[in-house]
This record gives sequence, structure tokens and C-alpha cells, in this order.
Amino acid sequence: MNPFIELGIRHDIVNAISELGFENPTPIQEQSIPVLLTGSNDFVGLAQTGTGKTAAFGLPLLELLDFEENYPQALILCPTRELCLQITNDIKNYAKKMGNVQVVAVYGGASISDQLRQIRRGVQIVVATPGRMLDIINRKAIDFSKVKFVVLDEADEMLNMGFQEDIDSILSTTPEEKKTWLFSATMPAEVRRIAKKYMKDPFELTMGEKNTGNVNIEHEYYIVRARDKYAAFKRIVDFNPDIFGIVFCRTKIETQDIAEALIKDGYNADSLHGDLSQQQRDKVMKRYRERNLQLLIATDVAARGIDVNDVTHVINYSLPDEIENYTHRSGRTARAGKTGVSISIINAKELGKIRQIERGLGKRFVKVEIPTGFDVCEKQLFSIVHKVHNVEVNEQQIEQYIPRIMEEFKDMSKEEFIKRFASIEFNRFLDYYKNAPDLNAPIEEGRRSERSDDRSFDRGGSVGKSEYARLFINLGSVDEFNRGDLLGYICNQTKISGRTVGKIDVKGVYSFFEVQHSDVEKVTAAFKEAEFKGRPVRIELAGEGTSDNRSSGGSSHPRREGGYNRERSGGGERREGGFNRDKSGSSGGFRDFSGKRREDRPERRRRF
Repeated sequence: MNPFIELGIRHDIVNAISELGFENPTPIQEQSIPVLLTGSNDFVGLAQTGTGKTAAFGLPLLELLDFEENYPQALILCPTRELCLQITNDIKNYAKKMGNVQVVAVYGGASISDQLRQIRRGVQIVVATPGRMLDIINRKAIDFSKVKFVVLDEADEMLNMGFQEDIDSILSTTPEEKKTWLFSATMPAEVRRIAKKYMKDPFELTMGEKNTGNVNIEHEYYIVRARDKYAAFKRIVDFNPDIFGIVFCRTKIETQDIAEALIKDGYNADSLHGDLSQQQRDKVMKRYRERNLQLLIATDVAARGIDVNDVTHVINYSLPDEIENYTHRSGRTARAGKTGVSISIINAKELGKIRQIERGLGKRFVKVEIPTGFDVCEKQLFSIVHKVHNVEVNEQQIEQYIPRIMEEFKDMSKEEFIKRFASIEFNRFLDYYKNAPDLNAPIEEGRRSERSDDRSFDRGGSVGKSEYARLFINLGSVDEFNRGDLLGYICNQTKISGRTVGKIDVKGVYSFFEVQHSDVEKVTAAFKEAEFKGRPVRIELAGEGTSDNRSSGGSSHPRREGGYNRERSGGGERREGGFNRDKSGSSGGFRDFSGKRREDRPERRRRF
């Protein structure tokens, strides 16, 4: 008998989830579903992200609600749009063999009129972010007087994002006799207070110890000098050729800067932060879920609720301010029983933070050395060898070309062919890393008063600010330009390389950008007769005062040097060439960059 039927889930739901690949319940599902199916208890479930909490509360709701009636019977509150959409889609999938199950997603950044229309048509389950839900309640567009169940999912994250007042206001419109189910990855005092305020003798279920991390995650840290952080980060990525990761930064600006630097260096990356519109955010997430992106650079707030399968690495480019945030970051990998790695790149003075996180998680972190240039080259070489060995050959399509291929290589021995083939990719990394310095910083440096700024980063070279000129351009955000778009526009207009463009500072009706002094004449000449949407484009030499160094000196990074394919929507640039990545992180294409969005609430911060 199917294990889910033994838990009390009926056949049509079990058939639907079996088609989704559900074979055996996860521990949280196995322990919580029988309790929730009684419908008689308030409930607190403490379990890490990626353990199957959506099904843990979603399946019992489908059993307990009356789908002959078309009024709101269950309200699920969650912190972010992504999680809201994910829960909605999951419940719809669980219920696809049932009749008349109406689930509506209510979240900011999308058309409120569409959401109101769906509510008016009839709904039994409302999945919502607090801000938009409160907006709809204030419009008196929904009636929660008959709600039987309220689910608070990722409760700790909602409180971290400052939704306490909104939650209070929303729950005040629901009846006293409802049942409240609370799920959380961690149990800080704020979540404990919510449980006490809204619940009566709740059944409590803790999977593992409170506030601990996923046991399937390996935690590593690298100690580097602040000026070497970006170069060390690239080397770590190069040492993991099949990486499919999320890189966490502290600020939106740092997120955007690093994503732009990675794109210039030929990496398949994009950013996710609070200035993106919902449409741009959805586009980035769609590409990441489809594995058309290899690295997603994100802030804590922007990444909340992201549920993407098979993330291999989480990289903390900057450590979070709160231990709970580290738990949520690392929980983006090793989901659904898989394994993953959480990497922190720190300077020696941050070693104390690592020790505090270790104590909070009850886990020991492993100190790892930044790989040498030789290590990276060796790893890349054998990655190529494994891909060649395992590649699937399309016999039917390749057959017609075999005679010409054999003719081309007839004078070459097998050994010579193998050496040459492997060298196509290997030589790029060999040239780049042949004089690679040791980037590991001694721990003793933390005891010295070395002044460092984690917000800045060196891109692996040493071109100084004095080698750049700052230019004014009369285009800005009102023209729907973000920094990535403006970079593409400048490169298309001037035919200069994107890697020679320095800092780009987009304002409202104008912007500033940096180019090397040797390119100033070429840039101004290229824009002499230029127009944008019927008006002249003006370029002028600006005063001094740029705020960060953009440098790409030294050898070109092998990914950039080999070429890549990058498309920008809205008139960006497209490059084509050799070292590419496909959807699985191996050979294929580099694509796309996008810009701009607003997040619901700023997160609260608490220092270690």
C-alpha cells in the first residue's frame, strides 16, 4: 500500500502526488499529516527548508475543506512572492484529480484587479503575502469570517521582514475558533510569541534540534584578504565546473556589481535584488529554474522563498548579520534529502562570526585553502574529459559528417587528437592561471589593524582609477535603462569591449560611466550623431569623484577570452564564441541580463 494512503490521504490525491514523483513521505510529512488530519489542534512545526513542509500542510487542507462551497476556508500566509506562487502551484498539482478546488495567489507586484476578479469568482484557499493581503482586506474585497484554517509558513522569515503588524491585522479578521498551523525553519523568541498569542495548547513537532542546519550540508570557509575576495570567488567557481549556485550579498549594490563583473568575465550569472520589477524578477527566476543561469547573485530579502531543485552550492560572498539568515541561506541547497555545500568567503577579522554561527548551528565548519591555479586547470581538464566520455552521441545526425571529420584527422594519431581536443579548453585556463598568486590570507592578519572594505572588490587585475575617465550621458532610468542595459547600449554604439568599461552609475534622467582614457575620443565620436527614441544623445566629460575602481587587468579570464553568448532584452549586446554553459552547467550558451524591482519590506537586522 502507498505510504501516503496509510497516513490517511485519499486515493485521488495520492494518485496526483505519485505522478509528481512523491513515493515516500519525508519525516516532517510523516509526523505532521496524521496530526493535522484530525483538524482539532493548533500546530507548530519546526523543520528546515527543503524538507517538504508545503505537502505537510497542503495535503491535510485538501482533505479537510469543503470544496462544494466557494468561500475562503483556508488562508496561507508566507513571506515572499516566489514562495506564494510555489505553494499555490504545488496545491493545485496535489488537487489536479479533484473537482472544484479554487486556489488564488495574492501577492504584490502583480495586477490587484486580476486577483480581485479571481476572489470574486469563488475561492476556498488563499495563499498570500501579508502586504497585498492587507491591501485587499482594507478594500473590503474578501470575507474571512468563515475561515477554518490559517497557515503561517516560514514564520521566522515573515517576522524578520517586519510583517508582525500586518499579520496581527489580518488575523484579527478571522474567527476565534479557527485552527492555526505555524511552520518555521528556526524558532526565535518572536516566533514563540506568535505561537503563544494565536494558539491554544498547540501540538509541537520539532524535526532535529531547534535552529540547527540541514545535516546534508557541508559548511566550508575560505580566508582571503579583502582586496582578493572577488578573485578568490572566481577561482572557487572555476574549481567547481558544474556549479549551480546562489551567491548571497549584503546589499543590492554589491549584488548588481558582482553580477555585472561576472557577466563581463564570461560567467553565466544574473542578479536578484529589491530594485527589480516583478516581471524582471520572474524572468530571472525562470531562467535560473530552467538552468539557463549558473550563478544567481542575491540579497537575503530577494532570495527568501526561492525553492529550486539541485542547487549544488550556496556561497556567502558577505556573511549575514543574523545567524538565522545563515540557516535560511544554506537551506537553499541540499533540499529534499540531497547534499550540498555552503561556502563563506571571509577575511581574518570575520573568523569570530564563523565561530558564532558554528555554535548557533551546532556544526563544525571546515577551513579550506583557495585552490592554486594548477588545481583549477587540473579540475577543468578532467571536467572536459568526463563530459566527452559521457556525452550522448546523436548517431543519425552526426553520421553525414563523419567522413569529412575522419578526412580532417587522418594524419593525426589517437593520442595526438586527444591532446589537441582537450587543449582547446584547457589552454585557456592554463594561460590565465600560469602565474596565479596564492590568495589565502594568514589568520594572523586579523590581529592587525588592516583597513579593509568588504563592499569593494578587485576583479583580478590592477588597473587604477587614474586610468579611467568619467563621462556623462543624458540617458537614465526614465529611459528604462539599468546598468546592464546601459553597458550593452554603450558597447553596441562604440564597439568597445564591455570589460574596458568601468563603473556605471544610473540616475533618473542621466547617468555616468567610466571608460579608459585611451577610449574617450572613440566613445565621444561614436555618439556624435547618435539618437535615442528621436532625441540626440549627449556625451560629456564629467568631473572627478567616481566611487569605485573597475579593473580587469592582467590576463583575460578564460571564460571571457574564449567568448560567450550574452543577450540583453531591449537592445543589449550579444556576443558569441567558445567557452559556454548549457542548462546543466556544461558546454552551451551564455544569455541574458535584466534589471529592477521593489521588495515588500526591509529586513530587520541584529548584529552578532
